Amino acid sequence: MYEIAERFPHHIIYEKTAPFVSLYQPTHKAGPEKQQNALVFRKLLKEAEQALEDKFPDVNTEKLLEPVYELEQDRPFWRTVDEGLALFATEKSCVIYKLSRPVKETAVAGDRPHISPLIRVFQSADYYQLLGLNMHTFSLFEGNRYGFKEVALPADVARTKKDVIGDQPTESHIDKGSFGGSGGSGGSYFGQGGKKDEIDKDTEKFFRFVDRYVTENHSKKTQLPLILAAVKEHHGHFRKISSNPYLMDEGVKSAYDSMDAHEMTKRVWEIIEPLYLEKTKKLVETFENARANGSGSPHLEEIAAAAVENRLAHILIEDDRVVPGNVDTSTGEVIGGSEENHGGSDILGDLTELAFKKSVPLVVLPKERMPVDTGAAAVFR
Repeated sequence: MYEIAERFPHHIIYEKTAPFVSLYQPTHKAGPEKQQNALVFRKLLKEAEQALEDKFPDVNTEKLLEPVYELEQDRPFWRTVDEGLALFATEKSCVIYKLSRPVKETAVAGDRPHISPLIRVFQSADYYQLLGLNMHTFSLFEGNRYGFKEVALPADVARTKKDVIGDQPTESHIDKGSFGGSGGSGGSYFGQGGKKDEIDKDTEKFFRFVDRYVTENHSKKTQLPLILAAVKEHHGHFRKISSNPYLMDEGVKSAYDSMDAHEMTKRVWEIIEPLYLEKTKKLVETFENARANGSGSPHLEEIAAAAVENRLAHILIEDDRVVPGNVDTSTGEVIGGSEENHGGSDILGDLTELAFKKSVPLVVLPKERMPVDTGAAAVFR
């Protein structure tokens, strides 16, 4: 009764019929804390029930949350959680994201889905994709500094060399010649290819398929850096045939299935971190230049007005920061709230959702990378 989503955004966030239940939970993959996952979820579910009953008393709470009750009892699901989860439920559908980083506990009901924490997860500047490749198969992963998880590919996508080339390997170039003089009746075959050439040709055909599939179906859509993880001899071969503009020059020169997740995350981050630091440096420099000439601001009121008027060129948002209050999405007015009783209201969250839904380039940065202390920095058009 619920769907596990792999890609962001999912169409549920664009649905217009309220109510929406939004639930976020940090989860644990291992250790004694893992036993708490279902208990915390049960607590958040009760909060969601109460929020629905308070704000939408005419809605059948039990029916709307039926898929969520089912999830609570789904033991296989709780055995495969990552670092966090996000859940959205309406009267028509229920969608769940397994997240590779923790999120704050939240359970709200409203006229729209509460998506700003999810946007912050997926828009962080440190995201990458990892292509694990060998002569026989491939896997695609997506992650950030905290770790990565495998991207679920459609069932009809060829995953192995056998799936791509079929049961018959490529024929070598074979010539027939006679040995032993004119009277000889025997013939022998000698090739310009042989077993090694057959492997090379079929591997190249497989690598070309993988490159084309990942480029068209993933890299061009996500525009994330792509790291190749393969044994050393495959790097030159794959790069020679690749047309993927997001494939990084540096890769992990080891069999991708020979390392545990911790070791792979460490080695990939050594490659991604310099790129991440350079990217954030350029973003901050762009903002500082814009602020100096009057086309940039850290003031939330000015940013909100520019967002509503479609004048945002791009925006930086501080990760894990809440500024209590709301943004009126029709006027751009900012209404401050109380730190003690903000009820989930968040000016930065509203700005994040406004920018996202208006397709404004948005990057989430940790506090130490932000050029201002207001929680947001914007460049205006």
